[in-house]
Amino acid sequence: MRTEQLEYIAAVTRLGSLRRAAEELRLSQPALSETVRNLERELGVDLLERKRSGATMSAEGRELLPHIVNVLDAVDRLRAAAGEQHRISRMVRVGTVNTATVPLLIPAVRDFRASHPHTQVEVVGAQQTEIHRALAEGGLDLGLVNHLDGDDVPAGIESTELLRGRPVVCLRPDHPLAARTVVTVDDLLAEPLIAMRTGYVMHRYVHRLLRGRGPSFSYSTDGAEMGKLMVAEGLGATVLPDFSVVGDPLERQGTITWRPIAGDTTRVLLMLQRRRAESVPRAAQDLHEAFVRRARRPAGSGQDEPDR
Repeated sequence: MRTEQLEYIAAVTRLGSLRRAAEELRLSQPALSETVRNLERELGVDLLERKRSGATMSAEGRELLPHIVNVLDAVDRLRAAAGEQHRISRMVRVGTVNTATVPLLIPAVRDFRASHPHTQVEVVGAQQTEIHRALAEGGLDLGLVNHLDGDDVPAGIESTELLRGRPVVCLRPDHPLAARTVVTVDDLLAEPLIAMRTGYVMHRYVHRLLRGRGPSFSYSTDGAEMGKLMVAEGLGATVLPDFSVVGDPLERQGTITWRPIAGDTTRVLLMLQRRRAESVPRAAQDLHEAFVRRARRPAGSGQDEPDR
């Protein structure tokens, strides 16, 4: 058994196909496939389920994946201790539902890069269920998701609360509703609404807020960033956590603004999640700490810190 065989398995799992893994590793696909099959024969276990849509970890492979990750982490620590400065640090992958991107995600990644200049950070936009699955399977190191008070956390996932906010209506400053101090549910029903697609927490929240009633017209989109851009272009209003709007460049430029929802006391939590494991890669641990430090900074302590 060779270390690179384990690294190849980890790459196939992370990227979801032998083809993409071969491209990243700069190997031919037949060579990569044969290397993986040799490891499977040595272990006596089919690590991958090979389908036309791609290769994914088998049930047996998922049971062994934590051990594979632990071995690779141990090798990383050994190489670091031996002073192998030429070796490129492992990539850290962060899944996000595109919330608090500017006030938190970007500053935390910037802080991390200052102390880890050779570690790649890949930010992946996805829905909450996709992030949970990728965390459980080892395809992501960290996940940023929204929760409503009382939401359950999946088994095997460790959560840290970063921000606590409230849902607000995001709209253009020249929108008629911007002249009001609060926006009512009836106001929302009378306006074109830019809604998050099914699978996002804010989709569930808006459905509950409107009690199943439909607005005059609605759009459906993925993530807060696209929703804010559509608002800025005058297509309608959207409902987001306040920490996704306050401090955003569009808000600072006066292109979008926000108003609270009348009579609503719902709290939205921004959670940083990772898979429970005995051993966590050092780079992933350091990025986790960078997120927590940024979230705990007092308001007004930095120009890129949101008011909360």
